[in-house]
Amino acid sequence: MIQIRPALPADVRAIKRLVEPYAQRRILLGKDLVDYYESVQEFFVAETDGALVGCGALHVMWEDLGEVRTLAVDERVLKTGVGHTLLERLLERARELGLTRVFCLTFEVDFFREHGFEPVAGAVVEPEVFTEILRSRDDGVAEFLDLARVKPNTLGNTRMLRNL
Repeated sequence: MIQIRPALPADVRAIKRLVEPYAQRRILLGKDLVDYYESVQEFFVAETDGALVGCGALHVMWEDLGEVRTLAVDERVLKTGVGHTLLERLLERARELGLTRVFCLTFEVDFFREHGFEPVAGAVVEPEVFTEILRSRDDGVAEFLDLARVKPNTLGNTRMLRNL
């Protein structure tokens, strides 16, 4: 049985271990431990039989917009519903926060499409919001905005958006 709960600081090292294989293959961005600790409140984790087997974060970008980040599942439990359950909880959290749109950058286009996400290109926010969001120093926000200051998307991931 999969249990989803908010992440705790004590989970950070396990979250990093979950993400590391994906970061090594350049599927997810690797982060320093301090980055995980600073954003632990954005994370949910999945447990089965007391073992942490998945993680995912919801980062609020604007009053109506969030981003699913760092969705990772232990490769030993892929295709068992852990990723689906985590994503559904992240989308539920987005609704709880009053968000109406959720964005992701992903290689798993089919997985996210099954959950109502669609590929997007170009601007997805109004010009005045774009100007405000430009002030963020977060590289994920910069990628969302498709800013030139971010490295070109050499990884080949897809920008996707879901309306809630």
